[in-house]
Amino acid sequence: MVDSRVRIKDHWNEQRIFSQRTLGALVVVAVLVLVLIGRLVFLQVMRHDYYTELSQGNRVRLDPIPASRGLIFDRNGKVMADNEPAYQLELVREQVPDLNDTLNRLTALGLIDRDEVEDTRRIILSRRTFDSVPVRLRLTDEEIGAFAVHRYQFPGVDLATRQTRHYPLGQLAVHALGYVSAISVQDLEHIDRVTYAGTTLIGKLGVESAYERPLHGKNGYREILVNAQGRSVQREGAFAAELHSQAPIAGDDLVLSIDVATQQAAEDALGDHRGAVVAIDPANGDVLALVSKPGFDPAAFARGLSRSEYAALSDDIDKPLFNRALRGTYPSGSTIKPVIALAGLTYHVVDPSRQEFCAGVFHLPGSSRLFREGKGGKHGWVDLEHAIARSCDVYFYGLAATIGAEHIADFMAPFGYGALTGIDISGEKPGLLPSPEWKRKAFKRPEDQIWFPGETVNFGVGQGYLLVTPLQLAHVASVLAERGKSFQPRLVTGVRDIEGHLKAIAPVQLPAIDNVSDAAWDLVLRGMMGATTYGTAAAISKGASYLIAGKTGTAQVFSVGQNEKYVEKNVAERLRDHAWFIAFAPADAPRIAIAVLVENGGFGASAAAPIARRVMDAYLLHQSTAPAANVAVPESQASD
Repeated sequence: MVDSRVRIKDHWNEQRIFSQRTLGALVVVAVLVLVLIGRLVFLQVMRHDYYTELSQGNRVRLDPIPASRGLIFDRNGKVMADNEPAYQLELVREQVPDLNDTLNRLTALGLIDRDEVEDTRRIILSRRTFDSVPVRLRLTDEEIGAFAVHRYQFPGVDLATRQTRHYPLGQLAVHALGYVSAISVQDLEHIDRVTYAGTTLIGKLGVESAYERPLHGKNGYREILVNAQGRSVQREGAFAAELHSQAPIAGDDLVLSIDVATQQAAEDALGDHRGAVVAIDPANGDVLALVSKPGFDPAAFARGLSRSEYAALSDDIDKPLFNRALRGTYPSGSTIKPVIALAGLTYHVVDPSRQEFCAGVFHLPGSSRLFREGKGGKHGWVDLEHAIARSCDVYFYGLAATIGAEHIADFMAPFGYGALTGIDISGEKPGLLPSPEWKRKAFKRPEDQIWFPGETVNFGVGQGYLLVTPLQLAHVASVLAERGKSFQPRLVTGVRDIEGHLKAIAPVQLPAIDNVSDAAWDLVLRGMMGATTYGTAAAISKGASYLIAGKTGTAQVFSVGQNEKYVEKNVAERLRDHAWFIAFAPADAPRIAIAVLVENGGFGASAAAPIARRVMDAYLLHQSTAPAANVAVPESQASD
C-alpha cells in the first residue's frame, strides 16, 4: 500500500536557513558597529580639537562695544563737542503683555510722541522678541522721574544708560560743527555695517560729517554664550565657555581753527538778524568764526527729533537749518569795488589821479537808460581812491563799462568768485561769476544769450547776475589783506589720537595773484582804509586802537524802476536790501579778515559794519564785546 501523505514542513532546513541569516545579520551589524565606533573615534578623538572650536563658534555670539566718539576743541582747547551718559527707554517685546497698550500708556505719560507710536511699533516688531529695543533716546530728569514712578506698571520696559553726543556750548557754531543723528537707511548704503555694528549715531553735517571716520573710532567686542535661539545663557564649571573680549578704541579728537570768544562775539553781534559772519586768518586760511543765523540745537538731533519737531525746523520761514555762510548766495553789492579798481589799474584803463564828476546819475553812451547813485547821493569830483572810500557808484559804472565784462570776469576769477573755496566741510555753493560766454551757455533762446552793455554797468557795482557767498567774500577780503596771497579756508587744524599725539594739518596755499603791481595794491588798500576813516564806514573806527581797511556793500533784493525811488520804510521787510561789509585788520599787519551779511538789513555801513567791529575787537583785543563798536552811522555817510 502506497503512503499518500505529503511532508509540507522541513524543520531542519528552516533551522539551517535561519541560522545562516542570523549569522549574516550579526556580521553586518558587527561591521556597522565597528564602522560607527571608528567614526566616533575619528570625530571625538582624532578631530576633537577641530569640532570643539567649531561648536564653540556656534554657541558664542560677538556683541559689539561701540567706541567713544572723538572730542572737538576750539583753537584754545575749549571743548565744543564731547560725550556724556544718558538714559534711554528700552523695551523687550517678549516680556510685554500687550505691546499696543504699553505704547499707548507711554504716550499718555508723554514719553513717546503720539505721531511716533506707529513707527516705534514697526521698529519693535522688526526685531527679535528678546532684543532690547530703544523706544526713546536721551530722557530728561523729569521724564526719568515720571517713568520711575510708574515703572511697576510697565513690565518689559526699563531705563538703560547709554553714551550720547553733548554740545556744551549749545547752538554756538552749530553750522560749523554740524550734528550727529541716528543712522538712516541712506547711511547704510555707503558705510561699512560691520564697522558701525552697535553704533546708533553718525555725523550728518559740518565737521561731524566731514571728519566722521577719525571721530568714529574702532568698535570693540565681547563674546556672549547663546542658545540655539540666540538668547544669552550662562554656563559654569566644566561647561563654561572660554569667552574673549576686545576693548574699543576711541575716536580721534579734532582741534578746530574756531576761536570760541570770537565766535560768541559774532553770534551776539548778529543778534536776531538773519545773516552770516565769516572771519578768517589771512595768513593761513584758518576760519576764526563761522556764523549762520538763525541756528538750531544740535542736541535735539542726537536725542532724536519727532516728526513735528523736524517739520517745525524745516518749515520755519527763517530757515534755521540753512547754512547761509556756505550756501547762501547773494549779489555782492559794492564790496566788489576794490577788485574792480584793481582790474582797471592792472589793465591800464584808468588814471587813478584823474577825477570824475558824480552828479548822481550815469548815462550809458548810446542808451537812454539811467543808472543812479545809491540813495540818490551826489559825490562831486572823485578820483579812484576816494571813489572806493565813498563808494561812488557813478565812478564804477563808468569804470566797468571801460574795462568790459570779459576782462572783469577774467580778473575776478583768481580771487575765488564763482568757485568753491575748498573749505573742509561739505555743502558749499560756488556762487556765480557771470560773463558773456557764461550767458551764451546758460540761456536757450538766442535773444536771451545777448550780453547787454547795461549788464556790464551793473556788474561794476556787484549787481545783476553776480552771486557770492559770505565765505567767498571773507576769502576775497583775506586775499586783499595779503595782497594776492591766498589760502584754502579750513576748520580743522589738527587731529589728536588716543595717546595724545597731535598731528597738525598744514594750511593749503592757493595760486597767488601776481599780476597786480605794488602801486595798485597800495592805492586800493588806501581807499579801503579811507572807507573806515572818512568814507562810508567811518563810524566804526571810532575809538579803535588798530587800523581797519574795509568796504561796505548794499545788495538789491528787487529792481527799482527807472522813475522809482527806493524808500526802505515803504518796502516789506523781506524785500529790503541786504547789508554787506568786508574788512581786514590791523590794516598794516592783517590778522583777521571778515565778511558780514545781514539779510534785508538795509545799508552795509549801518547794519553790517558795526558787527564786524565787535568781532574784530573780540579777536584782536581778547574780549567778547567792544562797547566802542556800538555806534550809530550818520545818514550822510551811509551810502552803502
